[in-house]
Amino acid sequence: CTGKGNDQVRFELAVKALAPDLKVIAPWREWDIRSREDAVDYAEARGIPVPVTKARPYSMDRNLWHLSHEGADLEDPWNEPQEDMLVLITPPRQAPDQPAYVTLDFERGIPVKLDGEALDPVALIRKLNAVAGANGVGIVDMVENRLVGMKSRGIYETPAGTVLFAAHREIELLTLDRATLHFKESVALRYAELVYDGVWFAPLREALDAFVDSTQRTVTGTVVMKLYKGNCSPAGAKSPYSLYDQELSTFSRDEIYNQRDAEGFINLFGLPLKVRAMMEQKAGLR
Repeated sequence: CTGKGNDQVRFELAVKALAPDLKVIAPWREWDIRSREDAVDYAEARGIPVPVTKARPYSMDRNLWHLSHEGADLEDPWNEPQEDMLVLITPPRQAPDQPAYVTLDFERGIPVKLDGEALDPVALIRKLNAVAGANGVGIVDMVENRLVGMKSRGIYETPAGTVLFAAHREIELLTLDRATLHFKESVALRYAELVYDGVWFAPLREALDAFVDSTQRTVTGTVVMKLYKGNCSPAGAKSPYSLYDQELSTFSRDEIYNQRDAEGFINLFGLPLKVRAMMEQKAGLR
């Protein structure tokens, strides 16, 4: 946790929210270590084992969901990430030549089964990390806008996260109506900003949780995902709460949808555009 990073904000905001009487001591902002090279020297001089060297002084943070790489040659966005940096993921070109398929079952938006096996969330993510990582899935190269005001470039490995995000969206596409789906997408961006900025313990986050929980009541179903050399794509999806009606959506002849009804709908839906165009013509604006 450095004086340039976001983590210092996240830790301290959590402390302020949960234990405002505690005093925060942040050594990195006070001592004379000013770089990762200085930190490596400090550790070596005191016999402290660290998993980095001056030649490869990447900053790496790992948890169940991801592994991040920052620093060194990655600080120049012109530099291509080196494949030997990867820990969780096989470089896509070295991944198997045949695709792998995984089946995920969701209940109320929560993944509960992987390939038919009921697993708790931690076990499911670990198993999916292994499968997706072996097929080169989950490498994210991005430039982020840090809360403290600067841009930074990082390489993220998130195999299970990539697959779960895509699979969950497939169920939502089947089960959420248009208005709810679109509004949830805007809420998701705001929610991500709250988490990124470290204000997890905030009333707005709790309120958004209530909205999201409501949207997930029918997000139940099964998705098959195809994993192939870094690509992750849906291969099939179904849900008992699907709003997709094949008979209604077919391009073949059907007895449900009267195509003549579309004319009246378009006339009413397009009326504001027509009225404006008529005004502009009358006023000589076009």
